Amino acid sequence: MNLPARTTLLAALSLAALTTTCLPVHAAAGTDPWVRAWGENAQGQLGNGSVLAQQTPAAVTGITRDDVRELSGGGGGTGTTANPFAVALLKDGTVKSWGSNATGQLGNGTLTAQPFPATVAGLSGVSEVSAGLNHVLAVRGGRVLAWGSNASKQLGTGQDTTNPYKAPIPVQSLDKVKDVAAGCDFSVALRQDGTVWTWGKGDNGRLGTGNNTTRETPQKVPDLVDVESVAVGCDHVLALTADGTVKAWGKGAEGQLGNDSVTDSNKPVDVAYLDAVAKIFATSASGFAVLDDGSLAGWGKNTDRQLGDGTNANRTTPVVLDSLKGVQSISGGADFTVAALDDGSVIGWGANAAAQLGDGSTTAPPGTTVALPPGSGITQVATTVTGKSAYAY
Repeated sequence: MNLPARTTLLAALSLAALTTTCLPVHAAAGTDPWVRAWGENAQGQLGNGSVLAQQTPAAVTGITRDDVRELSGGGGGTGTTANPFAVALLKDGTVKSWGSNATGQLGNGTLTAQPFPATVAGLSGVSEVSAGLNHVLAVRGGRVLAWGSNASKQLGTGQDTTNPYKAPIPVQSLDKVKDVAAGCDFSVALRQDGTVWTWGKGDNGRLGTGNNTTRETPQKVPDLVDVESVAVGCDHVLALTADGTVKAWGKGAEGQLGNDSVTDSNKPVDVAYLDAVAKIFATSASGFAVLDDGSLAGWGKNTDRQLGDGTNANRTTPVVLDSLKGVQSISGGADFTVAALDDGSVIGWGANAAAQLGDGSTTAPPGTTVALPPGSGITQVATTVTGKSAYAY
């Protein structure tokens, strides 16, 4: 593979070392069935019935890992307009939501926040869900439903209004959708035929349609076919194609398009030096790819060391993190990253002032820290889009 010079994590990971790291007393391996959350919690986004911050992983009220198919964090960090929240798709096809509700993003027909999970009434048969900055997308029977803020037409209703919707409403036109991804004021859908459709805010070219025009209904991303998965940051998109290559579009100022540039692109470009990619993940302003050999590559914003390459320099092309193997899931907010490994542990790196790494401290580590130990049963992680709250399930 023609890759730039490889760098390693500042502290090389060792699974043996992970087992001896100081851990939260409640994080006994293999004994806890609950979804866990930690970090900022001012609006109840951790779902434990309180609004107190958590320095170590705390149980989300009433939701076990075995019940959850997918969990997605939405909103941002501190401030009156941050609106942090989360939604969980259960294996029975129902959806629960909690946290801020200033734009109706909990889908419960109100604008009232709730610090614990509650079922979105009248919603069943859901197969996919994604929370954006202030809205939510869901797939049911191949059709897309949306709710929350519509200030940038990100709900795709085709109606001449920017009013929020406090309950699910159909997105116009789309069918045979297999996945959705919500970003900051825009939406992405992947159809079964491998085409990608976008709508909402068009700034920075994040819709990929060749211009920066805001769209109130779904539009097909031109010249993009055979897409197998999509991942969305705040204002950029990654798409993994059937041949193992990665395309990107949208904002590029922090290098998040991975094409050796800091320029926005309103149409898909190739992420450089990547092939044989197995999985893709987008954090707030960065990207990660798990390669076929199990290694991890990262690019984009790195000012708080959220790429984990031992530097704080933004990366405009992927850097392979040789020491980090076995990654099953990655998510990240504005200044930190967390990952679930194949041994059941959850690790993190980057900023930690709000305890967003979940290691019981508010000190940024020189390398990688541990939130949950091997054997914890965790396989997936999520974070609020631009905030400092994290989830493990």
